Amino acid sequence: MTPITSTTRFVDVGELRFEVTECGSGQQLALCLHGFPESAFSWRHQLPFLASLGYRAWAPNLRGYGQSSRPAAISEYHIERLIEDVEGLIGAARTNRVLLVGHDWGGIIAWMTALKQRVNLAGLVIVNAPHPAIFASRIWSWPQIRRSWYILAFQIPKLPEFFLGRQGASAIAKAFVSMAVDKTRFPPEVLDVYRQQARIPGALRAMVNYYRANLTFLWNTRLRLTGLIEIPTLLIWGERDTALDVNLTYGTNEFVPNLTTHYLPNVSHWAQQEAPDEVNNAIKTWLER
Repeated sequence: MTPITSTTRFVDVGELRFEVTECGSGQQLALCLHGFPESAFSWRHQLPFLASLGYRAWAPNLRGYGQSSRPAAISEYHIERLIEDVEGLIGAARTNRVLLVGHDWGGIIAWMTALKQRVNLAGLVIVNAPHPAIFASRIWSWPQIRRSWYILAFQIPKLPEFFLGRQGASAIAKAFVSMAVDKTRFPPEVLDVYRQQARIPGALRAMVNYYRANLTFLWNTRLRLTGLIEIPTLLIWGERDTALDVNLTYGTNEFVPNLTTHYLPNVSHWAQQEAPDEVNNAIKTWLER
């Protein structure tokens, strides 16, 4: 079988331009949203797989990442702006059949896009990102505070960017390797992609601004969120996630009645990169059902 190759294109959404990795040409769109400190590259194992299932698979670099537009103001990274980006990308794809896939920050954005119900989604796949209401209600527990200390550290002006960018952004590479269970999945050539991305002028500030713009949202969501996500949803969770405890998955079905949860026992936060076959098989099995 001829390998399915990916191409890069730019998609305009309002005043912003997004760098999008595209694979496949199906009528159904699979839109894959990355997390911090990743990029579209984090979906390199899923894009050809989704294309093989008949999807047109898109993985955009979210605002501030890669060659996508990089607004300067912190407020431009508020969750409402990020949701609007997703809605705009779906509109630009000109399809009404969308599988929305998200990991980490991309998962949070995907959850909130589904909650807003302003676009028609056929399904939702979330990888290691808790439902925002559950995260907000449990952030104050000591185990999760200990894991999420960096959210508060990122509120300090300029200092996070300085430390993350030192020595060729070595801290970015270390984040992947130190958290990974199977460290062979992050050889130097993979880490270099993320390090080079972080070294783009203004990129680190934009990446950290996601946390600065959304501190209140992340910590007080339960008071503001209403409604259920009725669409079929698959939650995939690497259980050895050192940033987000597995207990953040418990109770998700209260907010998502049509939920399937798939746990990966010996996999870290970087599930789709560290265990691509397991993640892809879980998605395929769920789609077949």
